[in-house]
Amino acid sequence: MQENVEVFVEVCREGVQIPAYAREGDAGMDVRAAETVVIEPGKTVLVPTGLKVAIPEGYEIQVRPRSGLSLKTSLRIANAPGTIDSGYRDEVCVIVHNVSKDSDVTVEKGDRIAQFVLQRVPKIQFTQVQSVKEIGTNRGGGFGSTGVG
Repeated sequence: MQENVEVFVEVCREGVQIPAYAREGDAGMDVRAAETVVIEPGKTVLVPTGLKVAIPEGYEIQVRPRSGLSLKTSLRIANAPGTIDSGYRDEVCVIVHNVSKDSDVTVEKGDRIAQFVLQRVPKIQFTQVQSVKEIGTNRGGGFGSTGVG
């Protein structure tokens, strides 16, 4: 059974579309640029979405790359996944990086630049112990310990 969570959204720029799921069962909904932005080679910029959101406590919206954009262009979401916290009420912008060394990339107003995924966020309750060695199993490794490729 699909859970629905109400998230209030304010459109704060003209001509902005509220994100929607493209297909039944999609995890993410595409979000669009609210203005045209030229991103120079090697530069990172904020691309405004024209949206403000009120996310319920206990949730976040993750800003993730669109696979097609990553495959077909030199644009990357710099902090993927980005987090929009439940207490944030300003305009949502997407941090976009152009990995090209020699070509500008123009993001046109209305271009799909990222996707939003709503996630439940449990709170961490740290319990200090003398050693974590005997708690659970230590799989060891990390930082490439299983090899490259």
